[in-house]
Amino acid sequence: MQEQTVTIANMKRAYALDALRGFAILAMVLSGTIRYKILPAWMYHAQEPPPTHTFNPNLPGLTWVDTVFPIFLFCMGAAIPLALSSRLAKGFTTKQVIVYILKRGFLLGIFAIFLQHMRPYTINPNPTEKTWWIALLGFLILFLMFVQLSVNLNFRQYIKWISIGAFIAAIILISFLQYPDGRGFLLSRSDIILVVLMNMAVFGSLAWLITRNNFFLRLGLLGFLIALHFSATVKESWIAILWRASPIPWIFQFDYLKYLFIVIPGTIAGDFILNWLQTTSATNAENEDMKQSWKKPRFYTIILLMLMTCLGLLIGLQARWVWQTTLLSLVLCSISWFLFVNPSNDTERLLKLFYQWGFYWLALGLLFEPFQNGIKKDPSTLSYYFITTAIALFLLITFTILLDIFKQQKFLHLLIDNGQNPMIAYVAFANFVLPIFRLTQIEPLILKFTETPLTGFLKGIIYTLMIACLVSLFTKLKLFWRA
Repeated sequence: MQEQTVTIANMKRAYALDALRGFAILAMVLSGTIRYKILPAWMYHAQEPPPTHTFNPNLPGLTWVDTVFPIFLFCMGAAIPLALSSRLAKGFTTKQVIVYILKRGFLLGIFAIFLQHMRPYTINPNPTEKTWWIALLGFLILFLMFVQLSVNLNFRQYIKWISIGAFIAAIILISFLQYPDGRGFLLSRSDIILVVLMNMAVFGSLAWLITRNNFFLRLGLLGFLIALHFSATVKESWIAILWRASPIPWIFQFDYLKYLFIVIPGTIAGDFILNWLQTTSATNAENEDMKQSWKKPRFYTIILLMLMTCLGLLIGLQARWVWQTTLLSLVLCSISWFLFVNPSNDTERLLKLFYQWGFYWLALGLLFEPFQNGIKKDPSTLSYYFITTAIALFLLITFTILLDIFKQQKFLHLLIDNGQNPMIAYVAFANFVLPIFRLTQIEPLILKFTETPLTGFLKGIIYTLMIACLVSLFTKLKLFWRA
């Protein structure tokens, strides 16, 4: 155990996973800030096409916006083995780890509820100056509630009391607020994305903890989930009744467990990353490079094929060229297969594992695609879970090559910094940047000059870059939000 603790303490960070998480959270910001109603259909959720953006649950398709949330879920799953293994290696008992998991879930739940109560358009559909000031105050309170500093032990005691004070301030603030429905604080008024993340953080962590020494049992859990998923659609069956029941529906519903189809594959990738980190340290990095048998053109070709596969899936499935997309994916993956043969070091072996599992999840997703009337995000289908998981793995391969083979951390630092601080990135626009723009009367001026599709998209890009730079600054100052 002591030797394992030393290994985990000295191992390097998985920057590729940080970059993928940063990519997902910034793509989420972009999708929420692009000019509404004026862009092509592939710039929005497939089930909410322009110009009316009326939700159509019968409309199949897959856009880049649909992949953002599952990629983030995949990253959450991949981070679970890294976080929990560190605690186990330090001597934490299973009971203590479970308490940590539940505590993290509890804090994420608080985050989801308080944030939704502080959203400016939740407080008032037609925000006033007072609304924007309340939103800014909410950001400050959230900052003090969840910030963690790399400071000496003596000062950490003050941080603890500041955090407790912020929680008290949050309770007082939402106790006095009235909302458009005429009511005040409600447990059911919460950010649904964060509620799902909270459920996945708890149940995904418990799934990994139970099956950490039994890989096949973890895969077997997916079989049980598929059975529950199908049987829950049979009206008036006991499983359907159970699926709809919940003692605390405002924070947990059985239907949320469907996202374990993404999180559990993520934990499998996380186990591979953990093993790679433990066997690849700074002391043997030079030896790794010396053993590298794959040449640069091979890596460039892998990146090209991974991106072509992802792009082909997005274009083909959105255009409903299903069999053509399946055939193209088969051709691209068959070519890629030969590029991953004969790995000579740990990083190349990791890339091969990512690719093999990505190919498996993609094949599974494409075979499920005709089922449930085509791929959909909402209501989400089995093909959606597995195909987006494959896309996440192919992007992870790309970032691993760029960061761990080509050493391009300098050019991808914005993604890495945002991936290490995603909670701030998720909150910053609606509760920090937008209130400042509205209070200073900058936002109306910006909207006046961004009425065309091109300028509307550029506005979203600029807003996203602003958020990225802001979060990067917080990260460099070692101001992290942690649940």
